[in-house]
Amino acid sequence: MLTITFTVQDLARTRLALSPLWEVVASIRLLKTPRAQQFHAGWARTTTERIAREGIELGLLFDLIDPAVWYLADFLTPRPQTPLPDLTADLGALNRVSADQVRADLDVLAYARSHPVGSLDEAMLPRRLTPATVDDLPSKAIADLYADPEAGLALLVEQVEAYWELAIAPHWGRIRSLLEGDLLYRGRRLGQAGPAGLFEDLAESVKWRNGSLFIKHRRFKGVRNLNGEGLLMTPSAFVWPTVYSSTIPPWQPTFTYPARGIATLWDDSSHPAPAGLAGVLGRSRAELLAQLDAPRSTTELAARTGLTPGGVSQHLGSLRAGGLVTAHRMGRTVLYARTSVAEALLDAAAK
Repeated sequence: MLTITFTVQDLARTRLALSPLWEVVASIRLLKTPRAQQFHAGWARTTTERIAREGIELGLLFDLIDPAVWYLADFLTPRPQTPLPDLTADLGALNRVSADQVRADLDVLAYARSHPVGSLDEAMLPRRLTPATVDDLPSKAIADLYADPEAGLALLVEQVEAYWELAIAPHWGRIRSLLEGDLLYRGRRLGQAGPAGLFEDLAESVKWRNGSLFIKHRRFKGVRNLNGEGLLMTPSAFVWPTVYSSTIPPWQPTFTYPARGIATLWDDSSHPAPAGLAGVLGRSRAELLAQLDAPRSTTELAARTGLTPGGVSQHLGSLRAGGLVTAHRMGRTVLYARTSVAEALLDAAAK
């Protein structure tokens, strides 16, 4: 069990952000963990076939991501500075990680490989660990990174870019929409119910009680007292059924959890509107409300309903004026979401 304690200042500094680079890391962990592929089986099969067919070199990237070890080298996922960074921003941060920090994180990785269960205490913090040797590290590629972090990071960036283009880029629109929808939902929950609303439905393994977040980890335990750092929360399309936490200094404490609606990520089917609601609102507007089971953009709604983007915008304007949808800007995209009034209408019409 990992316990994270908050001060009032930490709650004020807790923030939400998505990370394209984390999706790279989490998706590779999923490729290496067949039991976790329930919602992603088609993607995993196609991606594995494409990697084999293209023959691209991904050795260092894949060696660094080992689901059998409780620690993931933190420099792989530098903390995003904005809520909606792109891959270029994430890779820029990766390339700027200092050589000392790369080695410190690899020291923890070497420690984790020889200790099946991790404990968050002073003995395992990077500054207290014995520097890793070649024999401590899992591969020659990682040993080369340890010896020359600058060259190793440049190679790692190249491999991330190659993997992204093959495995993530073709699907990034729908993945990003899912993640942005979760950010919108979490922000609303925080405004409605405070920290309890933000944390209470993240996952079965996560509980919020008396100003502390309790996270059940199979192979990691300890107490992390936040001291004004705040907590960074990042939704992911690929971490289900687990959650991940990163609490070892000097990195900002981070918690990664499954984005809401993950089961619908690869679902292209439309959701028919209840006939009774269509009779009241009109077929197109009722259909749009039915499709807003998750926050969606005008473009996505047009693709799902067969309406023109202009027609979708017009109907959404009417629904918004009627208090049935809300609009929220996420970077360059506007996401529309159903209001509680719309939810009640759909529930009543479906009975």
